[in-house]
Amino acid sequence: MKVKFLLFLLLPLLFGCAPKAALTPLGQPSFESYREETQAYLKNKRVFVTDDPAFELANNSPRQWRPQGKPPKGQPTRGILLIHGLGDSPWSFTDLGPALAKNGFLVRAILLPGCGSNPQDLIDVSVEDWRRVVSEQAGILENLVDELYLGGFSNGASLALEYAYQNPRVKGLLLLSPAIKSKVGVDFLAPLAAVFKDWIMVPRSGQPEKDAFRYRIVPTNAFAQFYYLSVSVRRLLRDRPFDRPVIMILSESDSVLDIPFMVNAFEDGFTNPASRLIYYGKNRRNLPDRTYYRTDDLPEYRISSFSHMGAMFSPTNEFYGFDGQEPMCDNGQSDRAQKRCLAGDEIWYSAWGLWKPGKIHARLTFNPYFDWQFQVILEVLAGRPNPQDNLTSTQ
Repeated sequence: MKVKFLLFLLLPLLFGCAPKAALTPLGQPSFESYREETQAYLKNKRVFVTDDPAFELANNSPRQWRPQGKPPKGQPTRGILLIHGLGDSPWSFTDLGPALAKNGFLVRAILLPGCGSNPQDLIDVSVEDWRRVVSEQAGILENLVDELYLGGFSNGASLALEYAYQNPRVKGLLLLSPAIKSKVGVDFLAPLAAVFKDWIMVPRSGQPEKDAFRYRIVPTNAFAQFYYLSVSVRRLLRDRPFDRPVIMILSESDSVLDIPFMVNAFEDGFTNPASRLIYYGKNRRNLPDRTYYRTDDLPEYRISSFSHMGAMFSPTNEFYGFDGQEPMCDNGQSDRAQKRCLAGDEIWYSAWGLWKPGKIHARLTFNPYFDWQFQVILEVLAGRPNPQDNLTSTQ
């Protein structure tokens, strides 16, 4: 009797009493209607953080880049659906999207439910909401092209991989820092923590919850859904290797992912001969044969190490590039170092949390190898990687 009474008391905590918050509308018959309805939702829901709401709205809404030139039969032959990371937005692909379109892809970047509006909207989101928009928009794109590809960053890369396992017609994958296994050993506690605590971390005093393109904090529930998804993709890889071409990009100093596990996951789980791993780091030992290695120690760019998000953006990006307007000064350093970064002192770039005497480190948000990396992406997705590039450079 006492056990039943305790369960009765715990049920509201476990399953919640409040109705689920409204999320990004789904179920549209086309990408165009999906984008229009999402924009209308964000226009009413988002609290804008700059003096240019139209700019924020455009960059947080689903985006499309069409291939240049007139394709055969009036329709693109190749399409790729891009999926952003936890708390990010379609703007994450502002450099990759146009580059892919210039090379013949119809490119679409979706907005995951709970993102693009306010961090609080991730309190009620579930991984099923994310899976639904991926499935809907991948299906719509697939009907327009002969060859369907998927790409994603971090949490979005896991969603891309999971969907590709379910759909054998997906020709290949682009996985940027895929969140297959977290570096945090207690991530399995996130679902339990989400029952009792909405937020694990809050911004430092004076720091906003989000910027124009991404959230700077996410609620505990978002980490719980992140964990559920990572368990799902690990189970898939354990049960059956993925046999289509994959380009995976990892940074040795990534503060989010278990990189040794990820390297082994690539070697054992992505068996197509055309699949390649791009690895940015300082240690090239014990890397798989199908690895392209580049050093992440680049003093000419004031780079000490590569970050979880560093591979995503060009050095010329207006906001996140070498001379970008939005340096990520909140990088796990002291308050004094962060204030000096914000004041415009000379900064170096690194993964989150690196500290070196005499240097101020902002988060690395650009990739000096961006152009080379992009050529490798094109070669692998085409199933024709350059065999001479394996482990040959120490740049």
